[in-house]
Amino acid sequence: MNLASHQFLLAAPAAAGNRALTFSLFVVLVIATLGITVWAGRHTKTATDYYAGGRSFSGIQNGLAIGGDYMSAASFLGIAGIIALFGYDGFLYSIGFLVAWLIALLLVAELLRNSGRYTMADVLSYRMRQRPVRTAAAASTVTVSIFYLLAQMVGAGALVALLLGISEGQSFLGMSADGAKIATIVLVGILMIVYVTLGGMKGTTWVQIVKAVLLMGGAFIMTALVLFKFGFNISEMLGSAAEASGKGQEFLEPGLRYGKDIPGDAAATLISKLDLVSLGLALVLGTAGLPHILIRFYTVPTARAARTSVNWAIALIGTFYLMTLALGFGAAALVGSAAITAQDKAGNTAAPQLAEALGGPVLLALIAAVAFATILAVVAGLTLASSSSLAHDFYASVIKRGKASEKEEVRVARISAFVIGGISIVLAIFAQGLNVAFLVALAFAIAASANLPTILLSLFWKRFNTAGAVAGIYGGLISSVVLVFFSPVVSGKVDPVTGASASLFPLGVDFAWFPLENPGLVSVPFSFLCAILGALLSKERNDRKFAELEVRSLTGAGAH
Repeated sequence: MNLASHQFLLAAPAAAGNRALTFSLFVVLVIATLGITVWAGRHTKTATDYYAGGRSFSGIQNGLAIGGDYMSAASFLGIAGIIALFGYDGFLYSIGFLVAWLIALLLVAELLRNSGRYTMADVLSYRMRQRPVRTAAAASTVTVSIFYLLAQMVGAGALVALLLGISEGQSFLGMSADGAKIATIVLVGILMIVYVTLGGMKGTTWVQIVKAVLLMGGAFIMTALVLFKFGFNISEMLGSAAEASGKGQEFLEPGLRYGKDIPGDAAATLISKLDLVSLGLALVLGTAGLPHILIRFYTVPTARAARTSVNWAIALIGTFYLMTLALGFGAAALVGSAAITAQDKAGNTAAPQLAEALGGPVLLALIAAVAFATILAVVAGLTLASSSSLAHDFYASVIKRGKASEKEEVRVARISAFVIGGISIVLAIFAQGLNVAFLVALAFAIAASANLPTILLSLFWKRFNTAGAVAGIYGGLISSVVLVFFSPVVSGKVDPVTGASASLFPLGVDFAWFPLENPGLVSVPFSFLCAILGALLSKERNDRKFAELEVRSLTGAGAH
């Protein structure tokens, strides 16, 4: 089948029978995951059960769950799409996300698991004044989680619009393409609230384990089919992708999207190259500061199990990101950028469109169900992380000053899930035009800025104190969010091909003064500077508590 016939197939509305198959798989998936959640809810009795799954998961189980939590819609939909549209530059996301795990493994995972109980703030506040540090940590956790949630929900909206065969100007059950996307975002928001309020960490972990197995299986099937299509000749696949992209050899070389050389404009060239460095910094440092990944280390009983889980996660994630090469370049070769952008201008539907090109409506329905499972698992983990922080760090430690009962904490966590879910739904509706991998890169930048400097200094610097921790968290959080708000991501960016707005705000609105699309290059060093200056300007110091934290982080003694 040639490219033109593929594009015709992908542009045509899905037949009623295909929709029925897709919805049947979706219903089975939702019922199965809800069943797991209800079962887990019956075994969730204490705060330890709700926040940490009773610390009952093995290293292998937690490794699968970490993989399920980490391989999000950004990985499956966003990276495949950005590789399909920008070739080599898109694969930078895969490399960055994978290398980031070395930072998490070497510097954070085991020490954090040994030192805390339920949240990141347990470690940050151990040798400092509890209330200011926990307040700052809760604010950071919620902000990072909401940015990450936006990516998952945008991916869900784009996915379902494709499955319903809805493009611009078409409708389904009286809904336009935008209406269907909004309805999907609301549905995902409701489901994630149900998962978190009923199942807690136990339910969320089992959903993530199931999703990891499904995602690896789906990606493997598609990778095998793509390679079979090209006679297992990777060079031929890359050549076909470059030819179909219309960009030739440039598609396989750096500089198509990031680090561009712009003739006659040295300033624009410099900004483009700095943006590439900023993106790389955010991707590599962000994982070790992601709250929903950090709390996963509390679900295992020992430090050895924490190390095992990270090793399994690296193996799974590394294998998956290698497969994104076949997904992205395969979509470029077999679907074509025109058909991809016609369905979703940010490229978020490239992987499902490739599935349809390879195996017709049956494979499309299967892969779409896997992608939907991916989204549901990740949003549940994110919502749990942020609601747990609000309940455990802010409500119990700040408002109640440590006098809240476990029952009260869990109730507040469940209420918080409703609030965070509602905010995420509203914001995701306005972010539908952005690539989900790009949105996650922003979340990584905020996590790397607000959380990682303070975590590292808390664990390794004896002189660090409350003022430094608060200054580091707020300095990184505020600087990264402000720089994103005044960047081309929010206003002033125009798509050079279509002439439409490529920012959150429509054409004609331009208040961008910060030139970089990712703030990490500025906000991460600024956070370190704020944390160090804050600590040095304060006289507070507690060497005895730091010695206790050192022993605790290395041995786990007294942590749980």
